[in-house]
Amino acid sequence: MESPVIATSPATLHVVATPIGHLGDLSPRALEVLGSVAAICAEDTRHTRQLLAHFGIERPLVALHEHNEDAQAGQLVERLRAGEALALVSDAGTPLVSDPGYRLVRAARAAGIRVSPVPGACAAIAALSVAGLASDRFAFEGFLPAKAGARRKRLARLASETRTLVFYESSHRIEASLADLAEAFGPARPAVLARELTKLFETVLDGSLERLLATVSTDPNQRKGEFVVIVEGAGDDADARVAEGRRLYSRLVAHLPPSTAAKLAAELSGAPRKALYGG
Repeated sequence: MESPVIATSPATLHVVATPIGHLGDLSPRALEVLGSVAAICAEDTRHTRQLLAHFGIERPLVALHEHNEDAQAGQLVERLRAGEALALVSDAGTPLVSDPGYRLVRAARAAGIRVSPVPGACAAIAALSVAGLASDRFAFEGFLPAKAGARRKRLARLASETRTLVFYESSHRIEASLADLAEAFGPARPAVLARELTKLFETVLDGSLERLLATVSTDPNQRKGEFVVIVEGAGDDADARVAEGRRLYSRLVAHLPPSTAAKLAAELSGAPRKALYGG
């Protein structure tokens, strides 16, 4: 049996997962690493300073976010080359999962620096574990585009995806995103809405996309917080054909009369024409 890895090693970048809500989810190993590195690279130093203060940890902090990561990566790699151990954290959860950090990790690995994970909380995996939808194959899509047009195009491309789909969404876009999901995937597609995971007002709702949209639309409390949306994948046969037909129709109808676009989309996808266009 191999000996356990010591908390920190010289010239190592430790990628440390932090809680997504409940502070009790910070692992003993994460506490040991954060308390012993030369510095901690943090997405938001104010947020991380509060987390460290809760656990009585005082370490130098370096701001590392999407606007300065390219510039900071070289300087941090030089510190690692000099033998320092550094930690990388995000505001919550596992770094690099819809968060900054991959440029630093890539630069460190290219320089031959050891990069070591300190596993822990991840909102996507936490939601998937309680969703009750197929989890043997899934696709993580992160945040959908903020603009409606770009969001609908992305969803149209995903409509025929047979794997379970996992999205992050913010409180001010959750209603619009659910409406677009229902339009792109069909209102009856099963889904799960996980909100404020591990926090005081945690809720996990399941049902069709139409039902989840109705709940969020009528209950203001269900529009607050941070969300993970999990959507069942398209069926391997009929559902996939219809989803692909709708995707093709949405592209063709921009250039052809609706009836012609539906006819071509049905022929190309094998989906029933009436499922694509009611005319």
